[in-house]
Formats: sequence, structure tokens, C-alpha cells
Amino acid sequence: AVKPVMVGGPKLRVAKACESFGKLADACGYALAVMLSDKGLVREHHPHFIGTYWGAVSTALCAEIVESADAYIFAGPIFNDYSSVGYSLLFKKEKAIFVQLDRVVMGNGPAFGGISMKDFLIALSKRLKKNTTAYENYHRINFSEGQPPKTEPKEPLRVNFLSQHIQKMLSGETAVIDEHGDSWSNFQKLKLPQGCGYEFQMQYGCMGWYVGATLGYAQAVPEKRVIACIGDGSFQVTAQDIST
Repeated sequence: AVKPVMVGGPKLRVAKACESFGKLADACGYALAVMLSDKGLVREHHPHFIGTYWGAVSTALCAEIVESADAYIFAGPIFNDYSSVGYSLLFKKEKAIFVQLDRVVMGNGPAFGGISMKDFLIALSKRLKKNTTAYENYHRINFSEGQPPKTEPKEPLRVNFLSQHIQKMLSGETAVIDEHGDSWSNFQKLKLPQGCGYEFQMQYGCMGWYVGATLGYAQAVPEKRVIACIGDGSFQVTAQDIST
């Protein structure tokens, strides 16, 4: 392939293959993207990270680089109506390699079973030749994001201004719980520094999950400050967890 890319999916967590995926990214030099449901599992501070691949609402220029590639490695993907924005992803299946928990599928072709995702990614990292073409293309057309205009003292608070403040709060000592709904669209664009956690319940779009998840995360990782981005509708479903 001339300009291959690699895309991480949510099953990396189940396979305990996040570290192996990172080693593959270090070794091959490919442009590195994540599916939205994988955000937080892949190092966003990686030098070849290009953002979130989510169809028409991807991080700026990420979809263009992924979908113009001539080969893709998808590690642990889940394709459903949410993760594909209504099945609107434009990559070509025949050019893809899908690495699942216990098998590797070659596009529309054969599937090889009995293969551990973690083992496969480590072995592949030792065989691939370095190819940075896709990332160089991204770097060539990338541009710095604009800053929202300053607000007047009595002006209503805008979401883009709010998210800018949340971005400044993030560090390796924080974690983000990002609710579906408006928060999906706005806060998946946060850039996670090294060590910053991120949790996001995509597969069922479960309203009310987030308040309880915030409680559970805070108990499991007491050393982190948990920042919950939750809409008022979902909050009302499980607001009683606040008393806990």
C-alpha cells in the first residue's frame, strides 16, 4: 500500500490490546485514528494521531485521510448506526483488514480464526515496513483550529466557549465522562492529554448511564478528578445517584 492508515475500535479494551496497538503505531508510522467508541483507549498524544473517525462529523480532515487511503487496518471495530453515522462511512471494505478478538478478516475475502488480537498486533509490528505517507498528507493539509470569539459579560454562554474552558482543565489527573446527545457532538472533540481518561457509552445510546458511571469511575480511580459532560435530560433519569 502507498498510504495505509490504522483505526482503533472499542474491542481493543476487551482484548487488552491497547498497548499492542500503540506498539504497532510506533513501528509502522501510519496515520492513526480512532472510532468514537474507542476514544480514550488510544494515545491522542501519539505523534501520528489524526483524530476521531466518525463519518461526516469526524475530526477535521480525519475522514479525508482515512477514506482516501489505499489500505486500512481496523483493530477491534464495531460498525452500527451510531458508530457509522447511519452507515455513511465511505471506506472501501475490500481494502480493509479487520482485526477482531479471535480472528482476522481480509476485506471481503477469507477470515483466519484462532488468532489473538494482542498477539497478532505485536507480530505485525515486527513485520511491517515504516510508511508515513498518510500522516505526511494530513500534516501537509492540516490547519490550526480557530478560537471562539470572546463573550461579553451578559452574553449567553456558548458551547464552543464552554468546551474551550473544559479543554484547559484536562490533564493526566482528570477523566471525562461524555454523555450521548449534544455532548457526543461537542465534547468528543476534546484533545486528551497523556493519562487523561475518557468513557463513552455508544453501543446502546443509554440515557441515564452517565451519572452512575461518573459515580463508579470516581470510586474506581479516586486519584482522578472526573469531569462529567451530561445533558439535563439524561441527568434527570438518574439524578438520585448524586445523593450517593
